[in-house]
Amino acid sequence: MLFGQSVFQSVLERLKAEDETAEEAEAPAAHRVSGLGTGLAFDVLEGVSVASQRVGQAYFDNLEQEAAAGVEQPAPALPPEPVMPDYLTRTAPQEVAAELAISAADTPLTLSEKRRAFARANHPDSVALPFRDNATKRMMLANLLIDEALRRLR
Repeated sequence: MLFGQSVFQSVLERLKAEDETAEEAEAPAAHRVSGLGTGLAFDVLEGVSVASQRVGQAYFDNLEQEAAAGVEQPAPALPPEPVMPDYLTRTAPQEVAAELAISAADTPLTLSEKRRAFARANHPDSVALPFRDNATKRMMLANLLIDEALRRLR
């Protein structure tokens, strides 16, 4: 016990005193490590979050003032409707086969390269939602054609 206090109590008193002096200082107290010229990362992030909250609040305050003054806000522009790429309209087996250009000279290696290249260009996950059925049909046809060519090579 130091001066009638436990060590824990004296540490708490010292921390309270440091907090009070830090609040009185003009600049916010930064958590610093001796020998480093900058604060820790959470000091920077803490300042950013406070600043972004202030900016966000200022934005909403401005909207309220404009609404009170009767300023019309333009309606948000709708994104344009997606347009189907031409290659997705070619879903006939003959058209997909012509794109793949499978020949008797193809090897299992060249066929797998053609499969990957076709998938890169036509995979359903890479097209807009309304066109995924066509892309899926094209991928299924390409896979069937390549699998058939691989079966014939064996």
